[in-house]
Amino acid sequence: MHKEDFKIIKKCFKKSSKVFIMGHKDVDLDAFGAAISMCCYAFSKNRTSYIILDDKKLETSVKKVIEQYSKSLNIIKSKGIDELLDDKSLLVIVDVNKKSLLQNSEVLEKFKNIIVIDHHGVGIDTINIPQAHLFIDTSASSTCEIITGLFEYENYVLEPTVATTILAGIVLDTNNFIIKTDKETYHAAYYLAKCGADSRGVQYLLKQDIKEYVEMQKVITEVKVIKKIAISKGLQTKVYRREDLAKIADTILLFNNIEASFVIGKIDNGVGISSRSMGNINVGQIMEEFGGGGDNHEAAAKITDRSLNEVFSEVTKKAKKL
Repeated sequence: MHKEDFKIIKKCFKKSSKVFIMGHKDVDLDAFGAAISMCCYAFSKNRTSYIILDDKKLETSVKKVIEQYSKSLNIIKSKGIDELLDDKSLLVIVDVNKKSLLQNSEVLEKFKNIIVIDHHGVGIDTINIPQAHLFIDTSASSTCEIITGLFEYENYVLEPTVATTILAGIVLDTNNFIIKTDKETYHAAYYLAKCGADSRGVQYLLKQDIKEYVEMQKVITEVKVIKKIAISKGLQTKVYRREDLAKIADTILLFNNIEASFVIGKIDNGVGISSRSMGNINVGQIMEEFGGGGDNHEAAAKITDRSLNEVFSEVTKKAKKL
């Protein structure tokens, strides 16, 4: 993003009375790290902030972060915002730009001032309303990387714990600096390290449950490779979390001669696909064909009208045509 973008964001915060922050459904550490950083930014402007979180189930890393900040974060459900709102309230949407993926898209109608900060590609479902300023940088590795640039622009020194959380968001979305990483990503990590980000703290946040890891390995053993594209399918009897599918897709991409990975599994109310790419195969475009989206490096979709085997068969057919 450019300095002019940061100036507009700063102006929007200064004009606001209070700030509400919302990410995507099934919030991950990039989205939640970005939300916490926006709370810090609001604090620097003497504004009260609230994180809107409707997810009933949270991934382990997000739970850890919430425990760390339990005394300083205002986390509310979307249904509880009406009594807090006024005409100058600002809504900051992080790590998502599509309405269907928001924690609650109905919240948009309640605000006259909205900022969207994201690194995912735009599509038909991208927020397109007069009161919204969109700051989307698809060249960035993560939303946490974008927001780090905002803090550096203002010479704002983050608390070490916050810097660690933001760095964890970058590490998550780059799969340990393997995909979608350039000099700006490393520069962001350097700035966060100067603020006191701790690599051991990052690893603590990203540690996996051993039982979950074993379940992941079961899916990996079912992988099928077509033209350097790896496709794997979860068990018929198991319902997975979206972040589980994403972690498996990340892991598969680490193997030799794999340019892209697609992991398919049953999720709540449908079938989920998580895809990753080294950049030569546009997985975002493929996921759009399934009603989802993303970019060249990471994308996902949810299908509600087809079975697990049907979706697996369709993805396999598309892989053969690439």
